[in-house]
Amino acid sequence: MGSFDCEKEIQQLKKTNRILQKQLERSEKDRMKLEEINKKKESLLKKVINELKEYQSELEERSQELETMLLNLQIMENKMSTLGSLVADVAHEINNPIAFIAGNVAPAQEYIYNLLDLLDVYQQTYPKASQQIQEKSELIDIVYVREDLPKLISSIKEGTDRISNLSKSLRTFSRADTEQKVLFNVHEGINSTLVILKHRLQGNKIRPAIQVIQDYGEVSLVQCFPGQLNQVFMNLLANAIDALEESNYGLSFDQIKANPNQITIHTTLTEDKNHVLIRIQDNGVGISPQVKEKIFNHLFTTKAVGKGTGLGLSITHQIIVQKHKGTLKVNSVLGEGSEFIITIPIY
Repeated sequence: MGSFDCEKEIQQLKKTNRILQKQLERSEKDRMKLEEINKKKESLLKKVINELKEYQSELEERSQELETMLLNLQIMENKMSTLGSLVADVAHEINNPIAFIAGNVAPAQEYIYNLLDLLDVYQQTYPKASQQIQEKSELIDIVYVREDLPKLISSIKEGTDRISNLSKSLRTFSRADTEQKVLFNVHEGINSTLVILKHRLQGNKIRPAIQVIQDYGEVSLVQCFPGQLNQVFMNLLANAIDALEESNYGLSFDQIKANPNQITIHTTLTEDKNHVLIRIQDNGVGISPQVKEKIFNHLFTTKAVGKGTGLGLSITHQIIVQKHKGTLKVNSVLGEGSEFIITIPIY
């Protein structure tokens, strides 16, 4: 091989070496970039793993909270079931003596009227009473007794009727639910709830009585859980009364009387005849759009501490939507009032 060929080969080798050197440098840069990318990916993976661990920890805590809440709800349900049974028993026990008293008021009233008639006959037959009879009559104020005694008996009868109605309403309201739905007259449920809330509807020194307008349609019996549905009526009507009382703040008796507190209850069948529609409306303070969005959320409440649990509307929504496959909506204008609309299937 000549010197020229050897030189040429050396030059070629140098060129190849430079190419290999540059490729090696590029490979080294690529390797460093790859390592940097891997480090970033590893860092990101560690971050994701840590976040997943934190999320898992939060889920475990939330799961424990939910288990505790479920246990508390089960305890509450058991207490309410026991209380409902106790109320029904007490109402039944109250009904027995009241029935006895009510059964004797009518004949007692008849006897008293007969005795008063007999007294009239005596006075007509013997108009001039003896001194002893005159003194006794003045002592017992016979004129007042004759006037007041029938009123007293009527008051006793009215009282026994009211207690009897309350006892019947308590039994209706506290009906224990079975595992299966049963036929129930929703009007009886609403009426029994109104009787129980009567003390809050009556007038007092601060405001006149709350007017309750019952616009009932021809609604057939509904297949439902009566005890739970009665709880819905109680929650919605009690909330309506709260809203009305809140709207009365700062107003005089006469001002409230000029624009009386009202609750309107309307029932009807839907157009398809397969659902019952119940509207409960008040002319109270109303609900703002911000509150309206959260009103059925669990534990949400606008009431001050000690004024309520915040469970009422949440439980109401759960009973209607989950238990009865119905709907619960609210329409409200702030300062004008609210309307809750219940729709539940008849069967």
